[in-house]
Formats: sequence, C-alpha cells, structure tokens
Amino acid sequence: MSTAAKSMVPLDFQHLPEEEMLRRASELYAQMNRRRTTRHFSDRAVPRELIENAIRTAGTAPSGAHQQPWTFVAISDPAIKRMMREAAEEEERVNYGGRMPPEWLEALAPLGTDAVKEHITTAPYVVVLFRHVYGVRADGTRRTHYYSTESCGIAAGLFVAAIHQMGLATLTHTPSPMGFLTRLLRRPANEKPFLLMPVGYPAPDARVPDLARKPLDEIAVWFEAEGEGEGGTG
Repeated sequence: MSTAAKSMVPLDFQHLPEEEMLRRASELYAQMNRRRTTRHFSDRAVPRELIENAIRTAGTAPSGAHQQPWTFVAISDPAIKRMMREAAEEEERVNYGGRMPPEWLEALAPLGTDAVKEHITTAPYVVVLFRHVYGVRADGTRRTHYYSTESCGIAAGLFVAAIHQMGLATLTHTPSPMGFLTRLLRRPANEKPFLLMPVGYPAPDARVPDLARKPLDEIAVWFEAEGEGEGGTG
C-alpha cells in the first residue's frame, strides 16, 4: 500500500433522500438570493466568535494540493481601521480622478461608489484576505503554490456566504493598488492582499442599488443525454 493510500480516511458522507436534497437546495438558494452588498454599516458591536466561525468556514474551501494559501486578518482596532481608510481613500481618489478608464467608471456608476470609504471605519470588523503567492519552508526556501488565486476566490465565497447565513452583511472591496495593506498589517512578503471585507450589521437606513441577477438560462449551459432534464436536449 502506498504512503498516500495509508494516509487516507473514509469519506464522511451522508446520503439523503432526493426530496430532502431538493428542499435544502431550494432553501439555500432562497437565502442566498436575498444577499446584497451594502456600503452602509452600523457600528453595532459584533461578537468575535461570529467572525471566527466565518473564517473557519472559509478555511474549509478546497485548495490546490490542499496548500490552503490564505491568511484572514481581522481588524477591530479603530486606529488601524482609520489608517486603512485613509490609505484606501488616497488610492481611490487617484483612481476616480483619472487612473480608472472611462469604461470602468461607467460600469461602477449604477452602484453609486466614490472615493469615500466610510465602511472601513464604521463596520465593527474589517477582514482582509491575503493570498499566499508562494509558500515558505522551515529552512526559508520557497515552495510553489498551485492555483492560489482560484483557491482564495473559493474561500472568499464561503466567507461571504457564512457572513450572510449568520445574519450579518459584508462588502467585497478591492482598493487598487492594495500594497498599503501589506505594510499596515505587517504581513510577510509572500502574502498579497486579495480582498478587504468590512463585516457588521447594515445601517438602519442602508440602501442598495435596484439590481437584478441574471436568470438561470443566461448563466448555465447544459449537455445532457437524450431524455434527461425537462424534455431532454431537444
């Protein structure tokens, strides 16, 4: 038996009746379809345990070669959040002042965004996801990380879903460039900022753009055997 085979354990998997599977799937979709991104947060305190559990959930994401190339930095210190906001707004003023191409500004227009980023200081927590661009062995040498961008994208999705499921709100903010986060949060050279996510309760007067999500027939393509699905492949 190979060394890899010896390290394997039985899959912990529960077979469910199809009716239960459909019920769970429908309930999850209905819940996640209510999720909206807001930039208007309350300063109401959030228990640290909730953030811990969201990070734990994100950490269950699949990753290339199970290298788990992520670090989640959770900030509640007002002074650090203020410095983060000041640095982010400095970059965003340059972006909105001419660094972003007209096409990008046009795409952002319906969202009502600008260089003011008060969500960074108002939300009780800001979680910054750092991507490990390479690993570091115990002797200091580099180790290649595989599919770290894709892995962090999946982990971020699970984090967003966990935050929504527990009844909080978040925003996926990508100030560009984000190098200031590495400096402010004292992260090592192999970690690069991936996402900045304020987390908290939405403000009582929170508003969101009146947007619609694409329907299933615009985001899915099917290749099915004859007779499968609704009426087969036709």
